[in-house]
Amino acid sequence: MTDGPGPIPAEGESKCGFIALSGAPNAGKSTLLNRIVGTKIAIVTPKVQTTRARMSGIALRGPAQLIFIDTPGIFTAKRRLERAMVAAAWSGITDADVAVVVVDGDRAAKSPAKMDPDTADIVAGLKRLGARAVLALNKIDLVRAESLLEVTRVHDASGVFERIFMISATTGDGVDDLVDHLVQGLRPGPWLYPEDQLTDVPMRVMAAEITREQAFLQLHQELPYALTVETESWQEREDGAVRIDQIILIQRESQKGMVVGKGGSRIKSIGTAARVELEQLLGRKVHLFLHVKARPNWMERPEHYREMGLDFKG
Repeated sequence: MTDGPGPIPAEGESKCGFIALSGAPNAGKSTLLNRIVGTKIAIVTPKVQTTRARMSGIALRGPAQLIFIDTPGIFTAKRRLERAMVAAAWSGITDADVAVVVVDGDRAAKSPAKMDPDTADIVAGLKRLGARAVLALNKIDLVRAESLLEVTRVHDASGVFERIFMISATTGDGVDDLVDHLVQGLRPGPWLYPEDQLTDVPMRVMAAEITREQAFLQLHQELPYALTVETESWQEREDGAVRIDQIILIQRESQKGMVVGKGGSRIKSIGTAARVELEQLLGRKVHLFLHVKARPNWMERPEHYREMGLDFKG
């Protein structure tokens, strides 16, 4: 396999296609996307439902351009935000040429004789859509081989998957084989993005996601699910640096102290970690200013769904 960007092939030789990364929450979709693209595009935390909107990553393999759509996890949604996330995930699958269903092999191996309910719902949906799909059984580095064989048998019996790949998005094991298969299935066509573009996500959205990742990592219990981050302003400075102002929206005034921390320690820690990552991403000095605002029922306001790229009515 040829890694990384190369010269743009002639139109008659090039291939291009959309691949949806789908699966239950916390199956490792975002880690897989980052592994394939070769840099961090999607945020990753140990908490479920970290990915809220569709995030796209662009990878080149020889004459092929693969556009990966990292969709939110599919689960039984109750709140409006959750329903919008699941709707975005199914929209990503519908729009794609092929869906890669990522399954947490470690979790599946604990009950190898049956499919977990969220994955079973995804399989049923793929059957209704008649969608082309492959299975990526992830986290194989954590599971004994004999357990994986039983999990593979159960998922293969669904009749939905044209191929099953055993992978570890963390170590990279098996990922090249998966990508090679996806390349083989692409139709001829021109590349849709420049060869050096890694994502179509606007930078101000990427910046907000990086800060939200740090909030998820540093805040505990349910608070991360009650907040969102939005980039209010992005100012290019004459010295080449950039000033970024962001708001961390929470639902209640009583939550503000948990985000700010004693003497401002928590928000300072979140901001410092986000700023360091943004400077690495942008390759220049970043001045990041975070503000915490309580906005009751922000999850019921359409403008915040537009900021996340979600359909309020989803």
